[in-house]
Amino acid sequence: MMTNPTIERVSEGILYRNPMPHVYSKQAYFPSVIQLDNGELLASFCIGQAFEAEDLHTCLARSKDQGETWNFEGRLYPGTPDRVTSEAARLSHGKDGEVVAFVIRHDRSRTGQGLANPENLGFVEVELLLFRSRDGGASWDAPEQIDPPLVGPSFEMTSAIVPLRDGSWLLPTSTWRGWDGYCPNGMKMVALESDDQGKTWPSYQDVMVDDQNQIIYWESKIVELADGRLLAAAWAYNEHEARDLPNQYVVSDGRGKPFSSPKSTGLYGQTLNVAQLDDGRLLTVYRRMDEPGLWANISHLEGGEWINEEQIALWGNRITNLTSSSEDMVGNFTVLKFGAPSICRLQDGSWYISFWAVEDGVGNIRFIKLQIG
Repeated sequence: MMTNPTIERVSEGILYRNPMPHVYSKQAYFPSVIQLDNGELLASFCIGQAFEAEDLHTCLARSKDQGETWNFEGRLYPGTPDRVTSEAARLSHGKDGEVVAFVIRHDRSRTGQGLANPENLGFVEVELLLFRSRDGGASWDAPEQIDPPLVGPSFEMTSAIVPLRDGSWLLPTSTWRGWDGYCPNGMKMVALESDDQGKTWPSYQDVMVDDQNQIIYWESKIVELADGRLLAAAWAYNEHEARDLPNQYVVSDGRGKPFSSPKSTGLYGQTLNVAQLDDGRLLTVYRRMDEPGLWANISHLEGGEWINEEQIALWGNRITNLTSSSEDMVGNFTVLKFGAPSICRLQDGSWYISFWAVEDGVGNIRFIKLQIG
């Protein structure tokens, strides 16, 4: 472990907060931030009355000063007036300046129920959608349906689309049981594959799979490394033993090449996100479970082994009761107070971290800007 810190906090603040929490409930969750070619930052996040509310919908905000202040721009799209749905989104870059929003839309016809079935950890029915913008998120085309090449039957929102340098796209996700518990392929991490900029998704690759169907890989991410390899990391939960495992990682020599067997990162956390630094090291931001709060970790790969160097607390390390670790995972979901960090590399070389956090009873979107040496 290195003793001299290389992570410097440049600034921090609020990306979005309900301006009148004493009048109405507007809770914000699950941010995603990208920088546009013109230098502006575009953010998506969900706003609703509660963490799993039926009215949880994707909204947008824009910053023209490197993320220090933000202008709220409203809903991504009008929604589904003929039926009750909620959704979550992640933003990424498409070809020739296109902005792509990957959206999972949830069927909320089960009035009074959350997203997950407490009886069997099943999930509501979902639709996988793509929205495209050619003007930096000011307007959006009609949604395009993604037809997955395997039966989930439900799928987890884990990541934005990952454009690879060869022009193909990967979509990291995890299969999820249906509301009735049906899950023909087991709960596993996969990467959907597209060779035509998301128009079709005819194939997929297994990324992390437990042959015993005991370990679930959630909040998975994939990074294309500078040398062409693919690195995937995920929060691992042993459902049979009802306990979290250290975050796991696998490595592939490139798209279509098999991933290695899962190994421990040595980090005990959830909802992690990973990016590669200019010098080849890795930045991981995650909700730590052995200590309170959101943390940033610096590591590197050495001969395929994950080597941790240093980590610092970013937020909440002096706050208690931010998470729960009971055997009731659906119940644990309902009491979370922060998480789902987004990592965005800015044009000036800094790193923009956004995440949701409940403060004074209000779900906010916070940001922290880092310089990493």
